[in-house]
Amino acid sequence: MNIVALLKYIIQAASYGVLLGLILILLFPSLRKQANLGQLLTTTPQQAEPLSYARAVNAAAPAVVNIYSEETSSFGSRNISSLGSGVIMDSEGYILTNFHVVQNAELINVVLQSGQIHFAELIGFDLATDLAVLKVNATNLPVIPQQANIRSHAGDVVLAIGNPFNLGQTVTQGIVSGIGRNGGGLNGTNYLEFIQMDAAINEGNSGGALINSNGVLVGINSRQFTRVTQQRNIQGIFFAVPYQLAHKVMTNIIENGRVVRGWLGITATDFIDRGLVIDGVAPQGPARKAGLRPGDIIHDISGNIVTSLTQALNIVADTRPNTELVFKVYRGNQTLNIPVLITEYQG
Repeated sequence: MNIVALLKYIIQAASYGVLLGLILILLFPSLRKQANLGQLLTTTPQQAEPLSYARAVNAAAPAVVNIYSEETSSFGSRNISSLGSGVIMDSEGYILTNFHVVQNAELINVVLQSGQIHFAELIGFDLATDLAVLKVNATNLPVIPQQANIRSHAGDVVLAIGNPFNLGQTVTQGIVSGIGRNGGGLNGTNYLEFIQMDAAINEGNSGGALINSNGVLVGINSRQFTRVTQQRNIQGIFFAVPYQLAHKVMTNIIENGRVVRGWLGITATDFIDRGLVIDGVAPQGPARKAGLRPGDIIHDISGNIVTSLTQALNIVADTRPNTELVFKVYRGNQTLNIPVLITEYQG
């Protein structure tokens, strides 16, 4: 017998042996356990990892602080305590929170998640956004993850981190319900774009962080939607100040001690194809002094085509006071270019 014939005989014999073994195991299942071959014949699907946002929370939560502020009552006999949350924005110790959390406070204590307690100084505040900037003198502080160009979209998963009812740091989950909201008339502003979401915000959550599923800050939690004049059971409507607006406000406060905004002095609710329709003008406002009238349609502001009410008013708000803007308006069959000297918004 030559080598080739011998190899063919061995392979053929081995194949018959394997086949016979498989037949015996199939006929006699008890042999599977004894032969420890059950895993070769059966497969168990791997269990999928549970969906979790723990990594995002672990990245952001250390930079979310509890804020306890105290003020003396009008009778001077007792202290009134206020509860809220805040977000450490940089390693210098600047913290963003809601102004209503620290309003009238005589003493502000910031408690880190590590248990460290720091006295905080109020640097400044902005009534329009209900934001305030605090400062603590500390080093090696945890800073919340941030992205300068971050944008939120309806449907994004978001997590709200704060200290509701002083229960301790708590995370609630939801989605972005809408963007570009005016905050349900918060502080009477209609040029500020708020994030609407359904992640629950309760007393103590105010000023805390709204993060995305990567742990990046997308907003500062503000408050729940309310209707004072209507008795309705409102659920799942909450607002946050978008990150970019909050960061802009913080930078203004740090640099100037307050937020400086330009003011035009108009009201407008209707937008048509040609531009923004003016409803009214303030008696002593820049628009009235320059000659803008109700019914005028603002098409262009110093080279910027008007696309929405919010966009137009943001152009004005971002303009430094005592700067001239040229408004291209349609008035009947006329096209006019009207220069307007922007003044400072007084809130």
